[in-house]
Parts: sequence; structure tokens; C-alpha cells
Amino acid sequence: MKVCVYGAGAIGAHLAVLLHKAGIDVSVIARGAHLEAIKSNGLKLIVKDEELVARLPAAKEPSELGAHDYVIVAVKSHQAWDAAEHMLPLLGPNTHVVTAQNGIPWWYFHGLKGPWEDKQLESVDPGGRQWKALGPQRAIGCTVYPAAEITEPGVIKHTYGDRYNLGEPNGDKSERVMALASAFEAAGLKCRVYDQIRDDIWLKLWGNLCFNPISALTRATLDIVATDPGTRAVAHAMMNEAETLARKMGADFRVDIERRIDGAAAVGAHRTSMLQDLEKGRKLELDALLTVVQEMGRLVEVPTPTIDTVLALTQQMGRVAGVYPVFPETPHSG
Repeated sequence: MKVCVYGAGAIGAHLAVLLHKAGIDVSVIARGAHLEAIKSNGLKLIVKDEELVARLPAAKEPSELGAHDYVIVAVKSHQAWDAAEHMLPLLGPNTHVVTAQNGIPWWYFHGLKGPWEDKQLESVDPGGRQWKALGPQRAIGCTVYPAAEITEPGVIKHTYGDRYNLGEPNGDKSERVMALASAFEAAGLKCRVYDQIRDDIWLKLWGNLCFNPISALTRATLDIVATDPGTRAVAHAMMNEAETLARKMGADFRVDIERRIDGAAAVGAHRTSMLQDLEKGRKLELDALLTVVQEMGRLVEVPTPTIDTVLALTQQMGRVAGVYPVFPETPHSG
């Protein structure tokens, strides 16, 4: 099995190092000082007090690495859209593309029987760029639960979590998805293959779509957002709207809203990824977490008034800060 991790950031590096240590043939796409450090010193992962070093092929240009069996896309949704054609040298006739990202993936309606089958989502894939370049038939869904951070170029510190769930868009327990799950497990990761991966995508997104923008707007940590009566009520309303439209599309939720919010509160004084991005002047991952939910609500004719309000405020905040929009000249960016 030959695997390329496109984006050796915190999550990509976590996967790459552990898969490499399990004997998988792994390469990574990276850039800048991070790439140079990987080439010079290997890719380092700190897990508790242990330092794991993987000396593996690393490049900025996919043409240097060639085709792989699996390409694990571990950059943010808008970065993946921008890089769709850049990935093409990594793809052979039978290459599978694993979307290890937060939010609703660009292939969401591929293989989903019903009135929206193969519907393309403009908010996460403007112009169908990934749909056309990569092809939805290559896609494998992946929900990411670990947390990690880059502490210096070439060095990643694992914070918590070891679960990556997988699933085919059409629900099959295919040979390709089972083989990848086995590789993840050999690497010491927990991996469940879902016949309804969209349920797990929504469960993960459920918190991100409210906690991320609320924390960015208020600068509050996760424990405060989830326990303050006012912000908790806003999060509850957003989650209720999202659950209503998701269920109308056939998704199911294995926990209720109160339990999901309580779980977030238990994480403690965590600064959400959107708050961190805002403070560091990085582009906000807003469209895959929130704009797309608004788009889907309109598609199934489910009102999303609270989501609409929070989205409008966060978009304007991002524009003022120069970190939104992330896509050029798209309908939702103006």
C-alpha cells in the first residue's frame, strides 16, 4: 500500500508518522520551512514523552512523488479546493482520495440515493473544481477526532485522541475502505468503518458549526461558550436547525443536543481552531462548517435563522480582519 498525505500539518503529520511506523509506504506533501525540516531531520511526532521520527519522502510538488494507492487530504476545505489540480500527479487510475477534513465534504451527495443524488455544493466546491478534477468516485469519507499542533517546523505535538473513522459515500464495506481501516489500526489508531459515514460527519460538524464561530466572535474558550446561558442558547438553536435539515436528508444523530454541548464543556478552556486562526491572521474555515449548512437548509427548505445570523456576523468579522472570503468571486463571498 502506497499512501501520500497531502498536507503534513498537525493532523497530516500525526497520520503520516504512525502509518510509517507501521510499515506503510508513506510520503508527504509539505512546503516552506516545514518541508525543509522534514527533509533534513525527518518528520517528528511527540506523543506524551515519546518522540517518533519518520524519515520519509517529502516534496512540495506532487510530480516528484508520482501516483499512490491512497491520497489522504489533510488540509482545510478551502485549501483543498485551491489545490485540486495540484494533486493530479498523485492520482493513478485506481487512486482513492480520503477527505480527512472538518465540515461537509465536497462529495457529500455522491452515492446518496434520493432527490439530491450527485448534487454539487457551491459553498465548499465553487464551480465543481474538486468534483471535476478528482472525481467523486475516488472519495472516501474520514472524520478526524485527534488534536495536535505544530510546535516548530518539522515537529508536531499530539494533544489527545486517536480515532479516525472511515466510510464509503454509498455505504459499502468495500475492499479499499477496509484495507485502509486495517492500515490505520496497524498504526495504533482506532478506526470504525461506518455504513452511514454522513451521520458521523454531522456529529463532528454539529459542534464545529456553532462553537467555532461563537468563540471567534466572542473570543471565549469552549468551556465558556458551552456553559454561559446566552451563548449556550445560541449554540443549542444552531444545532437544532442543523439537526432538522440533516434529518430531512436522511442523517441520524446518536446523541442529543444537550449531551453534545455538555461534552464540549467538559473539554475545558480550549481555544477553538477558528479562534486560533483569527488570532493568527489565517483564513477562516467558515464555508465548510457553516455556509454549506445554510446552503443545504435552503436546498431542503428548512429555515436556519440562527445559523444565518451567526454566519453573517462571522463573515463580516472575517472581512474586516482580512481573513474571509477564502474563495475568489463566489456567490457567498459578497
